[in-house]
Amino acid sequence: MAWTESAEGAAVTTRKLIPIKQESVNQQEQAEDRLLRQGWRRITTIGEPRLSEIVETYKTLGYDVHVEAWKTEGEDCTSCLDEDQATGKVLGTVYTRRSETGPKEDELF
Repeated sequence: MAWTESAEGAAVTTRKLIPIKQESVNQQEQAEDRLLRQGWRRITTIGEPRLSEIVETYKTLGYDVHVEAWKTEGEDCTSCLDEDQATGKVLGTVYTRRSETGPKEDELF
């Protein structure tokens, strides 16, 4: 997260957004099946700013991370996520798998 100063002198934050692949619901179901066959594990569906934080945390712990755009699917109740999406909130489903390269080196240690 970076801090910048606005024209009025107040500090504001700028955040890096995680790129999310856009697909139709049918393609999304196929994409999830493909990801699961490739060893990915579905972790959560969540919106920004927590989406970026979860992605960075898993990467730091040594996981490969993949994010798919969230779309309404199936018969389950999705009213909360639908409302978030209707208000413009970015939602993504996070998938992880163990990285072959291991965890990132921590700059502090």
